[in-house]
Amino acid sequence: MKYSVNSVWENNDRYDVAVIGAGHAGCEAALAAARLGFQTVIFTVSVESIALMPCNPNIGGSSKGHLVREIDALGGEMGKVIDQTFIQSKMLNQSKGPAVHSLRAQADKNRYSSMMRQVLESQDRLEIKQAEIVKILVEDGKVVGVQTLSGGIYHCNAVILCTGTYLKARCVYGEVSENTGPNGLKAANYLTDSLKELGVKMNRFKTGTPARIDRRSVDFSKMEEQFGDERVVPFSFTTDPDTVQIDQVSCWLTYTNQRTHEIIRANLDRSPLFSGMIEGTGPRYCPSIEDKVVKFADKERHQVFIEPEGLETNEMYIGGMSSSLPEDVQYAMYRSVPGLENVKIVRNAYAIEYDCIDARQLKPSLEFREIEGLFSGGQFNGSSGYEEAAAQGLIAGINAARKLSGKESIVLDRSEAYIGVLIDDLVTKESHEPYRMMTSRAEYRLLLRQDNADQRLTRKGYEIGLISEERYQRLLEKEEWIEKEVNRLGTVHVGTNETIQRLLEENQSTPLVSGTTLKDLIRRPELSYCILESIDTSRPELPETLEQEIIDQVDIFIKYEGYINRQKKQVEQFKKLENKRIPESIDYDNVKSLRIEAVQKLKEYRPVSIGQASRISGVSPADISVLLVYLSSQGRNI
Repeated sequence: MKYSVNSVWENNDRYDVAVIGAGHAGCEAALAAARLGFQTVIFTVSVESIALMPCNPNIGGSSKGHLVREIDALGGEMGKVIDQTFIQSKMLNQSKGPAVHSLRAQADKNRYSSMMRQVLESQDRLEIKQAEIVKILVEDGKVVGVQTLSGGIYHCNAVILCTGTYLKARCVYGEVSENTGPNGLKAANYLTDSLKELGVKMNRFKTGTPARIDRRSVDFSKMEEQFGDERVVPFSFTTDPDTVQIDQVSCWLTYTNQRTHEIIRANLDRSPLFSGMIEGTGPRYCPSIEDKVVKFADKERHQVFIEPEGLETNEMYIGGMSSSLPEDVQYAMYRSVPGLENVKIVRNAYAIEYDCIDARQLKPSLEFREIEGLFSGGQFNGSSGYEEAAAQGLIAGINAARKLSGKESIVLDRSEAYIGVLIDDLVTKESHEPYRMMTSRAEYRLLLRQDNADQRLTRKGYEIGLISEERYQRLLEKEEWIEKEVNRLGTVHVGTNETIQRLLEENQSTPLVSGTTLKDLIRRPELSYCILESIDTSRPELPETLEQEIIDQVDIFIKYEGYINRQKKQVEQFKKLENKRIPESIDYDNVKSLRIEAVQKLKEYRPVSIGQASRISGVSPADISVLLVYLSSQGRNI
């Protein structure tokens, strides 16, 4: 589909940054650029799609909750908005260690989108424009503007691509194929060609979503009710926990069965996934129900979550049963599930395929290596998920602003943040499917907990300019109190008197045979800072607004101190390789003894450090050794 227009016209408004797409990545990118002082315009094919949740209406979850906390710690918006629009909240993995605790909140889908739109509309130096971008204008390898479908030319100095799943999008179920974006919205059909003309390498990925159903047709008596947490923990470090203790709605759990699986197997020939009708590669970690039944044939059942889409709608989401089967098969398979025997479908399940890029074309700053001023974030980079998108959008927005300010890019490394792991994986590793963040991808996850995201990143957010002085001072006060309390507990000794022994007995803890410190007692799994309050006679009064955060951090630090120190030593070794920079001018063809494959990969990726080079598939430890020797021989200060 080729773009053509009879005439173009110049828009006289001047912008510093143009953001293409107003999904979760685009919103964070535009807000960051505008808040850092740059005149920003955000383009969307539909103003109604701002911060849209076309798939599951929730924020957070395993590892994704970490990303939202990190976005908030850096000065992003997602955590604040979900705190105001959630209808159920849970802390996942509480039976495990704090490294994998993750917040997950069910959102009121429409309220979330509406509130994020209000934030954008209220932001100084930010304009919203409903228009389809069809061309990126580049002169001498540098971005100079964008062109709309109507021929309008908008001049700018940086462009951030956050097109999500809209580029040449196609929605498919059964024999039905429509060239639309998610939820039937307009697709963006022309920008791909412009990018290809600029030499950008494109991929074709796909994702999917389940049907939406009418809650009045659901028999909840055949399902297990799923409640939110009794005490809700907010996503944003700026949200007062007392303001989010609301009456929560329930979600529901049911299961597929052998009848469900038989229906699916009998109709696989009608599934676009298996007929070859869909070209794009789907996400491994969020498979369709067809994929599950085929790949996990030994499983007798799969979980199905029935979740509300909002407080003012009867639509409910069928989590765990995304599909692209024909409509008649969808009815049959959904109605085979307990509680859904008479279910009415409001919106059919569908698969959506779309154009995205090979993110290895990007620098760690998310700027294209070959096109100055062109940045990219979100699902367009080959990732999946609202949270992964928002994290990339924030970093792209920050770095676009910093480039225009003449400042060095912000690049978070793998020891600093899940965001660092996410972006490093995308720009370094070959990906044949939509990338999803997982805790297992983070080597230093004991240090990268969601509870300490502010201590890891808020100082950096303050230096960038997205964190207020008041918030920064609050962080410093919190850190000071944590350090003081940990040190104090290490100096407070208790003996073997009757009061101490009774407390230990009440908490099923081993009696003392000699004196010890309160810090040593807190190390015991069954004891905590709060449990020892009655015997801690020198305990100071903690600041009311920080009290729970200080208590949590003191407990975690003391209980995991040995593991944390061990991981910090591992990070020191990691940093040595990350800090060994590779000059941009290096000619890998002149590095003798490098294997041919290594030369090819290093020339393709252009890693910025030895650490990044070591993570490129096809570059061996022996190649790294050769590279280190070469750089040393060139007199590089590495």
